[in-house]
Amino acid sequence: MAPSLDDGSSLFNFVVRDGNGVKGMVDLGLSTVPKPYVQPPKERIDKRMATRHEGAPIDLSRLDGPDHDEVVKGIVMAAETLGFFQLVNHGVPVDLLESLKDAAHDFFGQPSEKKAVYRKEVSPSPLVKYGTSFVPEKEKALEWKDYISMIYTNDAEALRQWPKECREVALEYLKTSMTMVRRLLEILMGNLGVELDDTKIDGLIGMKMVNMNFYPTCPDPDLTVGVGRHSDMGTLTILLQDGIGGLYVKVAEEIANIGKKGEWVEIPPVPGALVINIGDALQILSNGKYKSAEHRVRTTSTKSRVSVPIFTSPRPSEKIAPLPQVVEKDGMACYREVIFGDYMRNFFGNVHDGKKSLEFAQI
Repeated sequence: MAPSLDDGSSLFNFVVRDGNGVKGMVDLGLSTVPKPYVQPPKERIDKRMATRHEGAPIDLSRLDGPDHDEVVKGIVMAAETLGFFQLVNHGVPVDLLESLKDAAHDFFGQPSEKKAVYRKEVSPSPLVKYGTSFVPEKEKALEWKDYISMIYTNDAEALRQWPKECREVALEYLKTSMTMVRRLLEILMGNLGVELDDTKIDGLIGMKMVNMNFYPTCPDPDLTVGVGRHSDMGTLTILLQDGIGGLYVKVAEEIANIGKKGEWVEIPPVPGALVINIGDALQILSNGKYKSAEHRVRTTSTKSRVSVPIFTSPRPSEKIAPLPQVVEKDGMACYREVIFGDYMRNFFGNVHDGKKSLEFAQI
């Protein structure tokens, strides 16, 4: 039964509990934004107040030639400042990226009941979760986003348990991205004086998850957010965005040619590129040298948007703390040792609120 859009409780049950999602609500026909989705003025994204990041993407293929040192310098500098950069010639086939976007539209284009079987309470697999917003039970204003989240354990389980509409292409995306992730980690950890072997790499990215995010068209993007202000909890995030755009990153400290402290910068879509961002775990390990990026997503009124992130993180049982090599150089640790599973529980137990999640590990 269709809910009353003016009744917050009825709408919450329809969108969240029954699994219709924001898309199900939009498909009812909306001319205005329902009240539960209207953000307080300070959380709204004013496009006119943001600058556009015009820097060229980093060409990863140049690592193998005479420009190696220049590419390394660009990656390290981005990690130390904005915490975000874009890569081209990254080794993931561009036609695979196009198929991935199509698969996301296919999954979210299904009737609500087909998606709702993966709701956390009823999902047939502990690896797959379909949901909407971030922590809808605790949020004062909901986020304009539906998602499917797929945890990777091994190929066989992914092919058996992930949704059939997207499992093969999502798995291929994950697997073909790992060479790039390894190279990035070798550069970033090498810059901290750490040589990586397979065991250390597994310690950094032993947990992997592919999400597909769907942002339906919105009658008034100025009142809503697709995703609120947050940083990612893990090591590195690899993000495929479509051509619509809407990703904004906060400048932590003034960066020449990019923005002043506290400003929001739009990361425009670049055809064939992947967006990389630093997560909280890497900020902790680097003792704050690398910056996890605070970011958010604006909605759009013209066309539904999809994005497909890969989240790489330490395993929940892993202990993380600033690396001894970095603490020795810095003279003190800025973060305490935490079990990553505890950090995760804190992260997922609270609403999006900028980089507040890092306070859990701060000394």
